[in-house]
Amino acid sequence: MERRAFILVMDSFGIGAAPDAARFGDEAADTLGHIAAACASGLADRPGLRAGPLRLPNLAQLGLGRAAELATGHIPAGLQIAHVSGAFGAAAEKSAGKDTPSGHWEMAGCPVPVDWGYFPQSVPAFPADFVAAFLKETGLPGILGNCHASGTEILDRLGEEHIRTGYPICYTSADSVFQVAAHEVHFGLERLLAICAVAKRLLEPWRIARVIARPFLGEARGTFIRTANRRDLTTPPPEDTLLDRLVAEGREVISVGKIADIFGGRGISRKVKAADNQALFDATLDCVATAPAGSLTFTNFVDFDTLFGHRRDVAGYAAALEAFDTRLPAFLAALRPGDLALISADHGCDPTAPGSDHTREFVPALFFGPAAPVGSLGRRDSFADLGQTLAAHLGLDRLAHGEACF
Repeated sequence: MERRAFILVMDSFGIGAAPDAARFGDEAADTLGHIAAACASGLADRPGLRAGPLRLPNLAQLGLGRAAELATGHIPAGLQIAHVSGAFGAAAEKSAGKDTPSGHWEMAGCPVPVDWGYFPQSVPAFPADFVAAFLKETGLPGILGNCHASGTEILDRLGEEHIRTGYPICYTSADSVFQVAAHEVHFGLERLLAICAVAKRLLEPWRIARVIARPFLGEARGTFIRTANRRDLTTPPPEDTLLDRLVAEGREVISVGKIADIFGGRGISRKVKAADNQALFDATLDCVATAPAGSLTFTNFVDFDTLFGHRRDVAGYAAALEAFDTRLPAFLAALRPGDLALISADHGCDPTAPGSDHTREFVPALFFGPAAPVGSLGRRDSFADLGQTLAAHLGLDRLAHGEACF
């Protein structure tokens, strides 16, 4: 029987505070539970977007409500169902941080025991010696921002000045990240990517996980919009992952969305880019139709995190969840005998929490498809259990970390 595997990462979709959440100040976090409660109470109603209780019938059928019950002790409003059709669990993270790379790497069998470096909340946020070296090597006359900021807010605040001066907009967040926003036309996309490569090299002593190029278009405040040409320059994983092992054996690993960037380009056979969740789902369905035997297709659905979690947009997050749910029947119908699919997340980002940071949460572990069992997988001590399960399904030797779920 031909065996294939698919991972669908609902970026930031936590299902309740993790056992060590208090260490991060996240003991009250519950991305799914708080969204469902807001929908049930009418607080997530938005004219023209959505209204009423959270409607996720297909995710509920796969066991999402039951996974949340494992994490929190109760099933979120609207997700009760008598019988599920897949295997469900709640996975906690071992990695030291609650960032995107750590979550994805651990899911692929490589926990990250040492935390990254972060920039202080002070202004300026970046070390003076780094900024001086960055300007010298790139030939830039200066930078704008140099602070913690929301990506949309800082464009409105500094976009016009950027166009006028040619200074790139440099900012960070609660993540281990240095972000550079620049206009695709006035500054140039290739120039933006080139200066980001310089920044990534210079920031290695500070253990910064990612440098993100954030190209945008527009000519005036209120018209600026980030484009799909984002590029993440990421420190590669410290150990081999499931992806590395598959490529070493001549298997195909297909990155859909920003997966290739998250893994620093390692363990990837083919990259497919797409602009938003709907386009990412379209691309994933194309891969279901064409991916060869023994392959892994790995998709990150980024909008949940960047557009709704970080922006604390409960109604927008709920609408995005419902839109994702409506696409699942087509995905299920396209699976072949021997296929195993996983829906999970890399961390939480509770849109009802204060601030704009990720939240330390359990993530769903929903295995489904022709090769999946049915029933509870319990609480899992590491995201690495998910990678170990997929390795076993694809006939690989054991990975270094994790225990197979079945």
